[in-house]
Formats: sequence, C-alpha cells, structure tokens
Amino acid sequence: MTEHLLELRGVSQVYEGHFVAIESLDLTLDAGQFVALLGPSGCGKSTLLRIITGLQRPTEGQVLYRGTPLQGVNPNATIVFQTFALFPWLTAAENVEVVLKARGIPRLVRAARTMELLDRVGLDGFENAYPRELSGGMRQKVAFARAMAVEPELLCMDEPFSALDVLSAASLRAELLELWVQRQIPTQGILLVTHDIEEAVLMADRIVVMDKNPGRIIADLAVDMPHPRDKKGQNFLEKVDQIYGLLAGTTQPEHIEVGTAPGEPGPKRLLPRVSFADITALLEHLAEEAHGRYDIYHLAQELGVDSDHLLRTTEAAELLGLVSIAEGDILLTPLGEAMAEASITARKEIAAARIRRLPMFRWVLSMLKAADTHSLNAEVLETALELHFPAEEARRQLSTLIDWGRYAEVFAYDDGRRVFYLEPLPSAMSSQD
Repeated sequence: MTEHLLELRGVSQVYEGHFVAIESLDLTLDAGQFVALLGPSGCGKSTLLRIITGLQRPTEGQVLYRGTPLQGVNPNATIVFQTFALFPWLTAAENVEVVLKARGIPRLVRAARTMELLDRVGLDGFENAYPRELSGGMRQKVAFARAMAVEPELLCMDEPFSALDVLSAASLRAELLELWVQRQIPTQGILLVTHDIEEAVLMADRIVVMDKNPGRIIADLAVDMPHPRDKKGQNFLEKVDQIYGLLAGTTQPEHIEVGTAPGEPGPKRLLPRVSFADITALLEHLAEEAHGRYDIYHLAQELGVDSDHLLRTTEAAELLGLVSIAEGDILLTPLGEAMAEASITARKEIAAARIRRLPMFRWVLSMLKAADTHSLNAEVLETALELHFPAEEARRQLSTLIDWGRYAEVFAYDDGRRVFYLEPLPSAMSSQD
C-alpha cells in the first residue's frame, strides 16, 4: 500500500458543553498534493489544522504522519497564520533566522539561508527592515520565508491571505504558486485553510469541502486545471458554481432547519454571524433583480462580497424562512417577498414573528420572563451560552442575539449596563438613573 503523507482516522473534537466542532472525520493527503480545506466559518477548519500540526489533541481519533501516530507537535509540519505573527523588535532577516537558531543551525549557514529565502519571496533589499516598515503583504512574505526556513515536508496555512488587501493577496498567491509548481521549495504537501471559494479553485489541485454543525467533510473534489488558471474560464466558473451549490445546501423542513435551544436534546443551530441589515439588503436585491431562481455565485459577484459573508447571509435568511435554496440557487419565499416590499414597521413585525420561532431566542426570552425584573446581565447569558459552546462562539452568538433582537424589538439591550430586558423598562432599572 502507498504510504500517505498525512492520514486522519475518525477524528472528532468535542468541547465542554458537548459542543461538537468536528465529528468522525477521515482525511488523507499524499506527497505532491496541494489541498484546500474549504468551508464556512465555524466548520472546524482551523481546529483541524491545529490537530494536524499537533498543536491540539483531538477528543477522539488518530492522526498519522507517514504511517506513524502523531505524538505532540509535528516536527515535519509548519504553519502560517492569518496574522503576521512577527517579532516587532527583530528585522525581517532576524525574524527568519530565529527559527533556524532554535534548530541549532550555525550562524553563517543561518545567514546564507535567510538571505536566499528572502530573495526567493521577493524581499531582497528589505532584510534589515523592521515589521513596522513593511506593508501587510511584505510582512506576510516574511512569515512565509520563516515557515520555509525549516524546510517543512508539510506546509499548513490558516487563511494566510485574508488579512491582506486585494492586490497584495493576489501577488502573494501567485508567488507561492510559482514556488510550488516549479518545485523551488522542498515542501512535499500544502494544506490551505480558506473560506474563499475562488481562492481554493485558483490554487489547489484538490478541494475538501466541509460543512458545520458539526464540522464534517461533504465533498472531496479534484481540480484538473493547469496553472496559471483563468478565473473567467468556463471550467473555473463551473467548479466555483458547483462548490457554492454544495455549501449553500438545500432548504430543509423548518423543524430541521431551526435546530434546538441550549439545554434541549438534539443538534443546536447557531445563529449566522451577520447583521439584520445585511439580511434586508439581500432581500431587497433579490426582489429588485431576481425573476424566479437566482444563482448564488452570480449574486456574490453582483454584491461584491466574499463567499463566506454571502453564504452566512443566505443561511440567515433561510433560517428565518425568507428564502429557499436548492442546487446553488436562491429564491425569495412569499414571506421574503412581503418583507422586501414592506414598510420599516411592517418589516420589524415580520422579523419579530420569525425570530420568536427560533430556539435560541425562545431560550433567551424564557429566561427574561422568568427573571424577577424581566432583565438579565449580558454576563449571565454569556456564561449560560458557554455551557454549550466554546467561549469565542458564545460571544459571537451573544452579539448576534443583540443585533437581531434589537432590530425586531423582541427585547431591549442597554449597552452601558450590558443588560437585556423586556420592554417597558422595569421600574427597578429606571430608578437607578
């Protein structure tokens, strides 16, 4: 049997509160492959990358590297993060040299290898510049040079281009691809985590598509296109459209779509991290432009938003019963049409009626009604959410609850006191002014 460079067997990650980030995931990566892990925010891509590099142990399952179970940090892998993660008090050259010094490489060898790497990523002449003197794209190039300094067999990247401006990101992608395609680096495999569909199709020769709640693989696609790839070519557009269809999914019956509330058995449906203003803007655009079905991929191009943000917005509208989705197309429901054409007051009434049906809001409203003053500190709700979700996700859910709840006026929120309450303002709170 051919030995895989990397193999994951039945990997699961469960956090306190029984929140399942990744469930029973199998994955292989062979030498010579550039694989993109693609999926929406919250599907466990970054968690999976930390497990693969040994920075985090899975709750269940096994990670094998060249057939051997991984114990601790993987010495054959390195990772480039979204943020530049450079030492601000060190020059570009010193930021690269520091990892070689940690490996015990002699000083003269360190210096020669550092200069070679900086030249290879296009930073010749900037070796003595400090991070504050470099642009975002140049700082990320230093991060790439540092990652390549240890000559990793497996290069892992966690959305490395997302913090850059469009031109810098495009330039850095092209330079990395040139190094990979022309085999100018000793790396045997690349694993890129991204939520950008076009980026995955542009760079990878294999795309592993993930979905969330819980994080799992829903497709493993080959990208049989030579480099450089034409983003306007028919094959490219068809592949992007196919992936949009996979990620958007198909609208399910409401009892499946909405999930369950914290504390209830069954799968929890997280609120998508978008503002209600984004949802209404989507409805207005569909009402003005769409006649029948509308292709989600074309919608992304027209609205000028990235794929992750658009998919979160369509998911939110779907959750509220305002749109339906099938085969990569989106369609306004009768309720969605009514909301798009309604007055501001009528929109709020529709939103309130739909929001009150969501388990997450039913849970919050029941807690507010049970409280003596019909009010609760945000810290109380956040702590309650942390019993079911990781702390970072609990904060995101709280923020979305505030935005949607305020818009629909199903409850009020005092930002100064960080207090949720049912209107009218309880006298116990009014007397504090």
